Amino acid sequence: KMLRLTKGEAEGFYAVHRGKAFFESLTEFMSSGPVVVMVLEGEGVIARVREIMGATDPRKAAEGTIRRLYADNVQENIVHGSDSPESAAFEIPYFFSAIEIHGER
Repeated sequence: KMLRLTKGEAEGFYAVHRGKAFFESLTEFMSSGPVVVMVLEGEGVIARVREIMGATDPRKAAEGTIRRLYADNVQENIVHGSDSPESAAFEIPYFFSAIEIHGER
């Protein structure tokens, strides 16, 4: 789904980075325009999606990856993906209700 984060929503989503030098500019960027959020599932999906995304630094990302092809820099690297099941457990409900994910009440 497509949405636009408020500054506060971006700060909440990236709270793990609060206090780091890039936090302010990251949350400004993430609240500056629309974002598309999605949930993917399947065997080994986290590792596979991270492989497709490429390294955080687009200059170090493998040829053909999303970040290598479309990212501008480390911070504005065009795509975010959960790095663990624990991260996904926080990130998915940040944007989606159980009904949206499972289609039931």
